Amino acid sequence: MKHPNQATLALQAGGDLGFIARWRTERHLSKCGRCREEVAAFGGMREMLPELAEIPEISWNRLAAEMKANIRLGLAAGECVRTDETPLRDSRLFTSGRAVVAFASVVVLLVTGMVLQHPSPMVAREYEGTVVQSTANGIQVREGGQALGLLNGGAQNVMYSVNAQGSMGARYLDRETGQVTINNVYAQ
Repeated sequence: MKHPNQATLALQAGGDLGFIARWRTERHLSKCGRCREEVAAFGGMREMLPELAEIPEISWNRLAAEMKANIRLGLAAGECVRTDETPLRDSRLFTSGRAVVAFASVVVLLVTGMVLQHPSPMVAREYEGTVVQSTANGIQVREGGQALGLLNGGAQNVMYSVNAQGSMGARYLDRETGQVTINNVYAQ
């Protein structure tokens, strides 16, 4: 038997359940004594609530006066333990040392920004092994000092494709014949 949760039983005790939920809960309560006892306990709590809701009369003026007295007492105690050192808020904000450090920080920030804005060019490295690359006239595969190139004859609108396995392709329209030429180079 599945029992309703505490929220459902509390809503049943207050008569705040919807029609279908109330019907299901009443069906369950007709068979379950433990849940009937919980609903009765929730009903008893609802009867005690109005008595607990009454707030005793508070003298707000007296409370405000006590708070002011406590604040004054705290300020006076603070004056008793105060040292004669000048607080930070009364000292000069920019002494010569602080000004130099602030200026140096700004210079470092500007130089760093300029270096990051214009990084030094990367130097091309020679790779060992097989390299597949596109050139101005086509595509080629290089290994060591040897290269094999497939030229596209100066065609315009060349479409290159590259995949992660080391192959490259070039597709272009030959102006003289009107045929599409497809070149593929694979690195093994």
